[in-house]
Amino acid sequence: MTTVLIVDDQQLQRMGFKMLLDGTPGFSVVGEATNGAEAVRKVEQTRPDVVLMDVRMPGMDGIEATRRITAAGSRTHVLILTTFDLDEYVYAGLRAGASGFLLKDARPEELIAGIRAVASGDSVVAPSLTRKLMDAYLQKPASTIRADPRLTTLSEREREVLEAIGQGATNTEIAERFTLTESTVKKHVGRILAKIGARDRIQAVIFAYDNGLVEPRA
Repeated sequence: MTTVLIVDDQQLQRMGFKMLLDGTPGFSVVGEATNGAEAVRKVEQTRPDVVLMDVRMPGMDGIEATRRITAAGSRTHVLILTTFDLDEYVYAGLRAGASGFLLKDARPEELIAGIRAVASGDSVVAPSLTRKLMDAYLQKPASTIRADPRLTTLSEREREVLEAIGQGATNTEIAERFTLTESTVKKHVGRILAKIGARDRIQAVIFAYDNGLVEPRA
C-alpha cells in the first residue's frame, strides 16, 4: 500500500486528488495540508511514502517545504504538482530534493504512474518541463561549470553510465548501449548515486549537467 499526503491550498483540488487515489487500488491518503508548514508537520506525523506538493501556497511555499522534508532525511518522496510550467519552479523544486515534477493537468493515469514511480525510488518529470530544464543550460556559459571533486570517485564505466542517465536513458537502454545486464546497470546506478550523494536519478541528471557531462540539444 502506497501512502500519500496531499498538499494544496485549494480544497477542490485536494478533493479531486483524494477521489482519484481513493478509487485506485494500492493507495491510501493519510492526510491533507493547505500550506508548506503544515505539510512539514504532517510528514513528521504520518510518514507517507509520497507527498503530492503544490508550489504556490500561503506562508511557506512548496519549494521550501520540499527542501525541509528532504533535508530531514525522511524516507518520504516529494512529487511536485503545479499549474505553472516555469523553469525556475522546475529547477528550484528538483534542487530542493523533489523526486518528480508534473503539471496538474496531467492525465489521471500519468499522475498515478508518477506517484508509483517516485514511491519506488525512481523519478519523473513531465516532458514539457524536462525540455525547460534542459533549455536552461543552453544559456549557461561553459566557464561557470566547475568539476565536482566527487567525479573523481567514479570509475570510467560509472562515469559513462552517469552520462547516459543525464541524457535520459533508462536502465534497459543503458544495458543495450554498453552490452551489460540490467542487474549490472542497477548496481552501477546504485554506486553512482551513493558516490555523488544523489537522492535519485533526477538529482543525478542535475549533477551531470552541472558538471558538463551532458550538453543540452538545441
